[in-house]
Amino acid sequence: MAVPKKRTSKQRKRKRRTHFKAQPVAVQTCQKCGDSKVPHRVCPSCGHYGDVPVLEIAAT
Repeated sequence: MAVPKKRTSKQRKRKRRTHFKAQPVAVQTCQKCGDSKVPHRVCPSCGHYGDVPVLEIAAT
């Protein structure tokens, strides 16, 4: 079984993990209302998914 000869220091471990980070959230504009939304999700402001109305949003 493979066992490390020396303990990995905090600095070496953190250097290795510099590229291991969260990706930024992708944002698109809605085709109907032009508001920003997450891709492949229903638009929270108008309730459309592409050209299909999915949710009824109450006008406030």
